[in-house]
Amino acid sequence: MALTPTFAIPPSFLGVPLEPATARFWVAGVPFDLGTTNRAGARAGPLAVRHASRMLVDGDNPANWRDPRTLGLADAGDFALALGDISASLALIEQQAAQFSHLVAIGGDHTITLALLRALAKRIGPLGMVHFDAHVDTWPDNFGQPLGHGSVFYRAITEGLVDPRRMIQIGIRSPVARAVYDWTLAQGVQIVSAEEVHMSSPPAVAERVLAAVGAGPVYLSFDIDAIDPGQAPGTGTPEVGGLFTWQAMAILKRLGGLDFRGMDVVEVAPAYDVAEITALAAASVIWQYLSLQS
Repeated sequence: MALTPTFAIPPSFLGVPLEPATARFWVAGVPFDLGTTNRAGARAGPLAVRHASRMLVDGDNPANWRDPRTLGLADAGDFALALGDISASLALIEQQAAQFSHLVAIGGDHTITLALLRALAKRIGPLGMVHFDAHVDTWPDNFGQPLGHGSVFYRAITEGLVDPRRMIQIGIRSPVARAVYDWTLAQGVQIVSAEEVHMSSPPAVAERVLAAVGAGPVYLSFDIDAIDPGQAPGTGTPEVGGLFTWQAMAILKRLGGLDFRGMDVVEVAPAYDVAEITALAAASVIWQYLSLQS
């Protein structure tokens, strides 16, 4: 039987089947970007990330010799949205996310994480949080609007969806109001700046993550702008001085002991990408996450 060349892999994530009944892990696209505060375009992220994921089907992950495609992985396609309506779209996303036991979501902007956490927290209670980002995303509003990608974790904390004492943010470096930053720390959130990552090492950062989150259910939210725009330019709110892709991957592969219950990768805006490097970084983050599962 002839092997399928990379360029001819089916256009699902890692080329996996669509919605088999036996799936244990599900990938779904959430093409929503109404919550952006700078450049739009993340609605095209799911398609780009799926396309780039075809580069990751040649074999096992050499970090642990696992192949995510053997987990019982399926692609559920893209979620339905309410065009032009943030609140109604979040309600639809929550409703659809609730159908899946372990969901990996491809955004879309970071606003979608609020709906995904609402669905998951209803089932299992407040979650620990591992959050890669250039921004704290704990502003109480977005230029006067209550919902958007800059306020997602303010809402998640105040709604009790996450336990801020089990939450750590990695790669933070954007301009931020002192009151917002101080409020975040006062809730118990640990913040690891991008500079701290650069001055430290991935194993040391991973140890901080493991200590901060501890036992109990955990969610991973990875905003692609955590990575430096020199290596991931395809995003709506780029910030200089970010993580290198190898650092993010090296941290992630050391988090295998955590009780992850779901994840998302958000803010991939392919119109600003170069040679698919941002989409491939996002696909690789998902691939690394899935490689941690057993």
